[in-house]
Amino acid sequence: MCFFQKNNSLLQEAIIKQQQHLLGADRSKYSVELLKKGHDDPQQYVVSCRPTVKVLSPEDGKHSIVQAARQLCHSVETKQRSSRDIDVSMLDVLLRESKNIPDPELVVKFGPVNSTLGFLPWHIRLTEFISLPSHRKVSYEDLFGALQRYSACQQRLGQ
Repeated sequence: MCFFQKNNSLLQEAIIKQQQHLLGADRSKYSVELLKKGHDDPQQYVVSCRPTVKVLSPEDGKHSIVQAARQLCHSVETKQRSSRDIDVSMLDVLLRESKNIPDPELVVKFGPVNSTLGFLPWHIRLTEFISLPSHRKVSYEDLFGALQRYSACQQRLGQ
C-alpha cells in the first residue's frame, strides 16, 4: 500500500497507463483499487485479483471511524448494547465490515517521516514497512526492488 495526500485522479491515470505499458496482457492478473476519501465504493479499474494494490490517502480511515462511532452510539442509545460492552475488538469488527480492507502484508512508505501512517496497531502487527525516498518519479525498478526486499523477509512469530 502506498499513501498519497492528493491528486487521486492523476494517480489513477498514471497507474493505469503504467500498468498497461509494463504488464501488457498480464495486467488483468493484478487489481488496483483507489479509495476516495473513505467512501465505501472504491473505484475498481482491473477486475481480476491476485496481488491487490490499494492506494490510500490520510483521509481514507477517518470516515470509517466516524461511521463506526455513530453506529456504536446508536446501538447504545437504542439499548441494543451497553456502553460497557464496547471494546477495541468490537470497533475493529465494525471497521473491517465497512471497508473490507485486510491487514496489509506490505506497506511501501514514501518520504523521510517514520510513521505507522494512521493504521491501527492491531492491523499492522505482521506488516513489513519498506521506505522509498519519494513518490515522485517512482520507477518500476523501485517498486520491484521493494517487492524483492519484501519477498526476502522472514516472519518469526514469537521466536
